[in-house]
Amino acid sequence: MAPPQRCPLCRQTFFCGRGHVYSRKHQRQLKAALERLLPQVEAARKAVRAAQVERYVPEHDRCCWCLCCSCEVQKHLSHGNLTVLHGGLLEHLASPEHKKATNKFWWENKAEVQMKEKFLISPQDYARFKKSMVKSLDSYEEKEDEVIKEMAAKIREVEQSRQEVVRSVLEVGFPRRIQSSIQIH
Repeated sequence: MAPPQRCPLCRQTFFCGRGHVYSRKHQRQLKAALERLLPQVEAARKAVRAAQVERYVPEHDRCCWCLCCSCEVQKHLSHGNLTVLHGGLLEHLASPEHKKATNKFWWENKAEVQMKEKFLISPQDYARFKKSMVKSLDSYEEKEDEVIKEMAAKIREVEQSRQEVVRSVLEVGFPRRIQSSIQIH
């Protein structure tokens, strides 16, 4: 008799050797697990062409579970106050360790071979993502610079209007009593 083995997908121990992976229940569990991961992978694939950079918020620290590697993966890349959406997941999917683990996972679980490529990112696609990320970072910095310039212009405008009010008040003059109360405050 074969020693008992544990299937992480079905969450059960089985004694029938490798025959378990061919069972309908196992294949159903495998398909469901892959379908849960697939939308995240597809969203990351869209980011290859057009990386998105946003201001960091704590929600960007989310992780997702890589079924193939059996580990948590940081979904987004964050550095300082900036976040590249889906950068962490893309980096993981393009890694040689993930490719090796995916091959092993597909072999052990007898998954559909056609689906395997959906869960891998080629080095060329990852290089394309890096170029896209650099462009997005540059455009984000330009937008931030424009916002800072607009804020500085508004501050100067408000300061100028305040100075005009002070000048007009000084030209008109205050009665003695009001001037003394201003000095007290």
